[in-house]
Amino acid sequence: MFKSFFPRPKIFFLSAVIWTLVCALVWYTYGTEIGTVLGFEFPPPDTPPVIGIHYFWTQSFLWFYVYYVVAVGLFAAFWYRFSPHPWFLWSVLGSAVILFSTYFSVQVSVALNNWRRPFFDSVQSALEGEGTVTAGQLYSLILIFAYIALMAILVFVATRFLVSHYIFRWRTAMNNYYMDRWKEVRHIEGASQRVQEDTMRFAGIMEGLGVNMVDSVMTLFAFLPVLWSLSSYVTELPIIGVIPSPLFTAALFWSLFGTVLLSVVGIKLPGLEFKNQRVEAAYRKELVYGEDDEARAQPPTVQELFHNVRKNYFRLYFHYMYFNIARSLYINADNIFAYLILIPTIVAGKVTLGLIQQILTAFSQVSNSLQYLVNSWTTIVELLSIYKRLRAFEAAIRNQPLPDIDADYLARIDSSSDPLSSVVEAERP
Repeated sequence: MFKSFFPRPKIFFLSAVIWTLVCALVWYTYGTEIGTVLGFEFPPPDTPPVIGIHYFWTQSFLWFYVYYVVAVGLFAAFWYRFSPHPWFLWSVLGSAVILFSTYFSVQVSVALNNWRRPFFDSVQSALEGEGTVTAGQLYSLILIFAYIALMAILVFVATRFLVSHYIFRWRTAMNNYYMDRWKEVRHIEGASQRVQEDTMRFAGIMEGLGVNMVDSVMTLFAFLPVLWSLSSYVTELPIIGVIPSPLFTAALFWSLFGTVLLSVVGIKLPGLEFKNQRVEAAYRKELVYGEDDEARAQPPTVQELFHNVRKNYFRLYFHYMYFNIARSLYINADNIFAYLILIPTIVAGKVTLGLIQQILTAFSQVSNSLQYLVNSWTTIVELLSIYKRLRAFEAAIRNQPLPDIDADYLARIDSSSDPLSSVVEAERP
């Protein structure tokens, strides 16, 4: 799954994580000093944020663009020499471009969050009848929003287009890799389905799941400093009282609580999804045999196979029922959690409408990013089930023992003189 597209995956991903942490550490500790030496000018720390589309070509952003290109160039050059790969341009440079476009999209959200405070403060002043806000000022702020929103649309469309091509190249690499080794994997149950359907589903899930994961990480990088600074406006939390950085602490606690809760409640789902694919494959395979051989797909065999399908689906429905109850309760509670922790601050009158909007948006961005597993758990379950099926291919290619469920299947096929009964037994829950 990964070796076909990335050079030496285990070392590659480990080096990517280490290099990213090193670059981030240098950026956040010495980035400003290095940029100043190179001629970039930076505003004082207490300078208000830039409002508008020119936020993206300030000196700070221009320096970041240069820094990112240099960091990616050094990493790519190392891997190009260390372990050349036929998919290098897409897997290494393509990944870097997607990371940058995703980070840029997150910065668009930051720009919109910067815009919220002056706009809603102006709305509050106008509603109070002070007469200091004109219609022209509000129209001007709306126009600024339109510029930022247009950029957000363009970046989103370009990113999705690039990701779609990137993922299909990944699927192509997997398809070519498995077909080059077809002799080693053709004996695996449902081999044709695994090459065609499972690689397609793997690619499709990675398109959404992978982008969301990258977006969550980039959002944390962008909004954690914002949430940390906004915590200075919140004096205390309900029940708990005064604590350091209350917004940041509350977001972290609430997200970890939801992640642990749903991980425990949904622990049985990956295995059941994998079993579901097995029984469906056995039923479909017998029907395909019946198209060419009238002795196959007879009522007793088909009824037994479909009984297995029915039994597994009903078991899956039951486990999803209580999982969805827990997930729905948490998501609905999450909609009001930020308002709940702001009640003491709102009652004390220490924040304006614009500041509340900024806090709610920043809290929501950080909370949703930390809740990545909560929001993606059902998709992760499906991905894990596909991964388990493709592991059999990987084991056969490397001449390693097959996973237990596939080994049991082949053992029953080999030991049985009746191919129909062996298929039924292999798929019996």
